[in-house]
Amino acid sequence: MQHTDGAADAANQAPPRLGVDEFSANAALVDGVRRFGASWASGELAAVGRLVGSEQFAENARLANACPPVLHALDRYGARRDEVEYHPAYHHVLADAVAHGAHTAAWADPRPGAHVARAAVFMLFAQVEPGHACPVSMTHAAVPALAREPDVARVWLPCLYGDGYEPRLLPAGRKPGALVGMAMTERQGGSDVRALTTSARDAGNGTALLTGAKWFCSAPMSDAFLVLAREQSREQEGISCFLVPRVLEDGARNPFRLVRLKSKLGNRANASAEVEFEDTLGWRIGEPGRGVPTILGMVHETRLDCILGTAAGMRQAVAEALWHARHRRAFGRRLVDQPAMSAVLADLALEYEAAVALGLRLAAADDAVWSPPARSAAAGGDAPSSVPSPAATEGARRERAFARIATAIGKYWVCQRGPAHAAEALECLGGNGYTEDFPLAMRYREQPVMAIWEGSGNVVALDVLRALGREPDSAEALAEELELHRGAHPALDAHLEQALALMADAAREPAEAQAWARRLAETLALALQATLLLDGEPAVAEAFIASRLGPGRGLGYGCLPDAARTDSILARA
Repeated sequence: MQHTDGAADAANQAPPRLGVDEFSANAALVDGVRRFGASWASGELAAVGRLVGSEQFAENARLANACPPVLHALDRYGARRDEVEYHPAYHHVLADAVAHGAHTAAWADPRPGAHVARAAVFMLFAQVEPGHACPVSMTHAAVPALAREPDVARVWLPCLYGDGYEPRLLPAGRKPGALVGMAMTERQGGSDVRALTTSARDAGNGTALLTGAKWFCSAPMSDAFLVLAREQSREQEGISCFLVPRVLEDGARNPFRLVRLKSKLGNRANASAEVEFEDTLGWRIGEPGRGVPTILGMVHETRLDCILGTAAGMRQAVAEALWHARHRRAFGRRLVDQPAMSAVLADLALEYEAAVALGLRLAAADDAVWSPPARSAAAGGDAPSSVPSPAATEGARRERAFARIATAIGKYWVCQRGPAHAAEALECLGGNGYTEDFPLAMRYREQPVMAIWEGSGNVVALDVLRALGREPDSAEALAEELELHRGAHPALDAHLEQALALMADAAREPAEAQAWARRLAETLALALQATLLLDGEPAVAEAFIASRLGPGRGLGYGCLPDAARTDSILARA
């Protein structure tokens, strides 16, 4: 039961945190949107902020997680049904996110800052209900892959760009919008997708029939899935990428057997399934035998969304912890006025500021990398062709190289920091934080999936090494970014020397560097976050550099230097 504000205060309990504009109250996000060229979206972002901060949205988020999806493998007569039933609240949340373009607005309506604006929308929705963000993210990430195949893009991209949501299994052309999932991992392979055994038999006209099983298929009620399978014939051999629809154009169900749903630690609102294919139709995407390179464009975007999703979770953790501390009293004072607590809260806020700054910087790189599509003559020159293409300018090449390595660095470090950040914020609420009546218990379970999905810590740290060794342009672009504020702070200068030396050692001795790949990724991430924060609020940058890079830095949250301006940091939170 929710208390009135007066009753909550009288009982020394915080009132419900409802009726909040989650965008306008989020200074770090507001500043980042402005700084990276998406101020034009502020009005729409404020509308989204009010939506996700409303009592109704909070209730839908609660119900979506409290009432997890249910598998219906068979109907009552024993025939294959292979459907997942979600609570209606989940559909409401997903419909709201799609209506506001959290999935594909950056591709459907390209303009300067479009990817930054979409990143902000994505974070606002993921802040309150993270499970639905999985199909939203995969749909966004599928666009560059589908754009490689003109015949498929022509049919499917308009469906993905739709802002309507229809949960029933229907042909995509009969729905107001479509969502895309993915099925890559197999039981024996894990992160090693080259060990997969799912086979693809050529069926002509760019299609194949797939047979095999996938250990993880996220969001199995999506309209189509990107799937890797091994082709073997006299003409071609190797792993190819396929778009596999749930429902064929004539309305028939594509063979897509749901074996079971995973019982997951978190991400409970979203279903993940084991699936089996048996002569399941798929359209080849990209060149035969080049499925892994084809899918890497999608992986880049989903890794970025792991960073954004973790940052969104950090924002929820900071907001809920600070709300509690501003209303709860102990030993004659509000918790927020007690130095030990204010130091913890400010430190949690610093972590979020650094995460969102890095996430939006990478979204801005996407804006530079992708050319706005040409105007369609059929639409009188007013409508985009809706097929994205990489820009060919020198600046775009530099940003592409930067994003290649910086996304891996950010995926490693930000997502590694998420679980401990959630645990510390939960502790700020004391016993309340450990109950399911408050959202931080859900957040604590949720954050680890961002660190595991799309490459766990070792996989991504080794990918940083791979980028340094195979793509020297990436190392050069990163070094240029890190040098932007040399001389601004002695602790940062000293850290930069260490970071650049590690980069050089890793490039020179990549095999030996595997043992300290995590240290390399952490060192580079902290240097990059500090550099980005120096373009923002001075109190935040100073405290971050002193606490993360300075000689007296601590290992836990709340170990801020005496000079830290905690009041200024908390005012932004």
